[in-house]
Amino acid sequence: MREEEKIMAGVLFAPGNPELKKIKLRTHNLNLDYNRTYEDETEKRRELISQIVGEIGEGGFLQGPIFFHYGVHTKIGDHFFGNFNLTVQDDAPVTIGDHCNFGPNVTIVTPIHPMLPEERDALLDENGVPKHMCYAKPVVIGNDCWLGANVVVCPGVTIGDGCVIGAGSVVVKDIPPRTFAAGNPCRVIRELSEKDSMKYKPEILGECTLR
Repeated sequence: MREEEKIMAGVLFAPGNPELKKIKLRTHNLNLDYNRTYEDETEKRRELISQIVGEIGEGGFLQGPIFFHYGVHTKIGDHFFGNFNLTVQDDAPVTIGDHCNFGPNVTIVTPIHPMLPEERDALLDENGVPKHMCYAKPVVIGNDCWLGANVVVCPGVTIGDGCVIGAGSVVVKDIPPRTFAAGNPCRVIRELSEKDSMKYKPEILGECTLR
């Protein structure tokens, strides 16, 4: 089994494998190219991000700087907004739905390292060769989600459609759809409802109206 296939199978893999290092080097260099662009170089940015990630929908905007690890393991839906310092360590697949908004410094992590220090140092591969090993779990973020500043999404987490994740949260387990969740570890605070409508905040709504 190839190392990338091991990642997708959820078993231990060697991140230092030449095949994987080649993918990451390409993506890391493209990250740097993107981060050197000006904000109004939209066509150049669009071309670069299409080379970095596996899939991206229409109408997206990534403020930059951005930091994708593999890139090709990430799929992003339509009308995505990512603020400053978006970091996606997508060893395993990362899927982001449509109409998602991420605040500054959002980090998505998929790899997991052994807990014991001697096992983090090295494990024996199928040929009995000692290697640094880890494994990874996919992350899924549904449609219409808002992640506040400095949110960290940990390996294996699914965030349901329509969620709001409070700033500074560390999301270690699944979050059900249409809820507000926050904290470290992140927990559901309450369900979102009609009572959360801006119509109940006229002092903030000002001259705007609801659709």
